[in-house]
Amino acid sequence: MNMVTRRIDFFDMHKIADSGQAFRIRDIDGTHTELVAFGKYLQVADLGNSEFAFSCDEKDFISIWEDYFDLSRDYVSIARSVDSKDKYLKEAAGFSTGIRILKQEPFETTISYIISQRRSIPSITTSVERISALCGKKIPAPKLKAPFVKPLKDEYYAFPSPAELSSLSPEDIEGTGVGYRAPYIVQAAEGFNDGLLDPNALSKLDDEALYKALMAMFGVGTKVANCVMLFAYARTARFPVDVWIQRIVDRYYNGCFDCSKYPETAGIMQQFMFYYERRRDSF
Repeated sequence: MNMVTRRIDFFDMHKIADSGQAFRIRDIDGTHTELVAFGKYLQVADLGNSEFAFSCDEKDFISIWEDYFDLSRDYVSIARSVDSKDKYLKEAAGFSTGIRILKQEPFETTISYIISQRRSIPSITTSVERISALCGKKIPAPKLKAPFVKPLKDEYYAFPSPAELSSLSPEDIEGTGVGYRAPYIVQAAEGFNDGLLDPNALSKLDDEALYKALMAMFGVGTKVANCVMLFAYARTARFPVDVWIQRIVDRYYNGCFDCSKYPETAGIMQQFMFYYERRRDSF
């Protein structure tokens, strides 16, 4: 059995799974979390004292998961950088200790956030899982030993490639519960499959050029473009605004949050705010 262990500060998989940035992460029992990303199954075990075990080999950990979990970024310092006069954001950063911005696969993230428009997280998750099961590659659940636990399912599915998703009919896609977004998904899949949308080329664009390229896509608006930039391209200066963030900005910031205070980390602050506002009354 492959396993990598690391000591990581500011890393809480339970909170990351519940933070709403990705739709295929599951908390198993409070100390074990599983996810499917980049065509692979991964389980993370919290060993205590900021020690974590990952069900992968060293090669995959370095080539995939270090970037995915943004482990090279100093989140402790970022949390400390919050303006001391901003009581709300100070509380949000403290409450959200352990949340990191995931650097997800661009095609999956684009499709997921196209689906996300005006939908709840559970309904987004259902559609993403249905699309994966329709045409994604099957991933058998691995046989794991301690410190890991049995996966929640016997088999999983990778999110489909652009070619695989393009093989579905519009009716197939609509049948996954995406509703009026089906034509947006069809056109996005065709764009990625034809090379008109090349993740490598997009990743080399500066923020404004990337934003314009994403906004040019059929069915992509400001919120979706900023979410894709933040959660797939690690553009942490972006500050997506959904109903939760708009409510926070209106209630605590007189309708305008000053992102210029956090020129490289506004998106991280946004995630602290989003998680805090959704979950603080649960504790």
